[in-house]
Amino acid sequence: MKTKVIPQPILTAKPRVNVVTLGCSKNIYDSEVLMGQLKGQLFDVVHEAENVNSNDIVVINTCGFIDNAKQESIDTILQYSELKEQGKIGKVIVTGCLSERYKPELEAEIPNVDAYFGTNNLQDVLQTIGANYKYELLGERLLTTPSHFAYFKIAEGCNRPCSFCAIPLMRGKHVSTPMEQLVNQAKTLAKQGTRELILIAQDLTYYGLDLYGKRNLDELMRRLSDVDGIEWIRLQYAYPSGFPMEILDAMNERSNICKYLDMPLQHISDNMLKSMRRGITKQKTIDLVNTIRDKVPGIALRTTLITGYPGETLQDFEEMYDWVEGTRFDRLGCFTYSHEEKTHAHNLIDDVPEDTKQERVETIMELQQGISYEKNQDKVGNTYKVLIDKIDNGYLTGRTEFDSPEVDNEVLIDATQQYATVGSFVNVKIDSAEDFDLYGQIVK
Repeated sequence: MKTKVIPQPILTAKPRVNVVTLGCSKNIYDSEVLMGQLKGQLFDVVHEAENVNSNDIVVINTCGFIDNAKQESIDTILQYSELKEQGKIGKVIVTGCLSERYKPELEAEIPNVDAYFGTNNLQDVLQTIGANYKYELLGERLLTTPSHFAYFKIAEGCNRPCSFCAIPLMRGKHVSTPMEQLVNQAKTLAKQGTRELILIAQDLTYYGLDLYGKRNLDELMRRLSDVDGIEWIRLQYAYPSGFPMEILDAMNERSNICKYLDMPLQHISDNMLKSMRRGITKQKTIDLVNTIRDKVPGIALRTTLITGYPGETLQDFEEMYDWVEGTRFDRLGCFTYSHEEKTHAHNLIDDVPEDTKQERVETIMELQQGISYEKNQDKVGNTYKVLIDKIDNGYLTGRTEFDSPEVDNEVLIDATQQYATVGSFVNVKIDSAEDFDLYGQIVK
């Protein structure tokens, strides 16, 4: 009697998925969630791998905020679509803000991309790859940052009417993530070794209004502060109009909430603030900054400004310059205005020449460089708690609670003389300082 042979199914290896992230920290978060879903379904998933394989699926998470970001996204799509044409990769999938905003145009101009998706199409992206959205993987992420810190998105979208901003067109209305869900995510991250949560949203201060009928960012901060293992909680992207003062009380009450606030103010001239539809005046802005500093002594305030907004006169700019000089922000970034389609400001004449916009940016940043240098000199001789981010070029490189990754000051320690592990906290006495770097020695 012959033994019946039962044919076995042919097992095919899943393609590698290479996720390429462009733009802001909110895109980083979205990419990490996508990668967490894929890893949980046993896909080989990598982030911005330099090598390519012929069966790779490349997912490009695009930015469409301003002209430079849009061009970088388009160039990246073209780069990978060319690799696909050459047979060096298998598929190209585009998602994120650019394709949310310009999907028909992209499909017409770059047709060999396999699929275009927007900002809220995670399930569709997964299905195109050959995966499913798994609710049991809710909150799982594959961090692309060093494991000791994580960007922590607490809301999506924005309800603010700012005239220059295209974010609501790409991200939709504000939607808060339920507090319990966020606390559970924080606990998961803490168990994986995350020590710092960097809270992000288009507008942190709006958190809770849609879910709970009130602004309760302060309650969320306290709940996250209670999570074992979380040693720093940092706030980015607070909006000045309707600012909830209760979050300052939480900063003072909890030692693991950093005395740091990133609050983009954009301008100070009443003419500009009104046209920008910021919902705040010059005097109220000045009063708010003073109140924050009074309530939280020693707080590091970071802001961003725009030069060359339609109608910005030399007087408007000089008013902003004088305000920056007198306010002495701890951290500051400045950008040229970008004339974005379908925004309210697009109806205005983009009348400030590009070279004038850029010259004004450079003037503000030169002023801020001097302010930063003077503030850093004041730190010499003091000792600060520092989180070590990396070891590079013979230095341990870290940050104080007054500095966010990538955009703020760094503390450098000679790694040949002293050693600490990445992700550890050490006390560092500052020996010397430059405009954007501090140098010091570990104090045991």
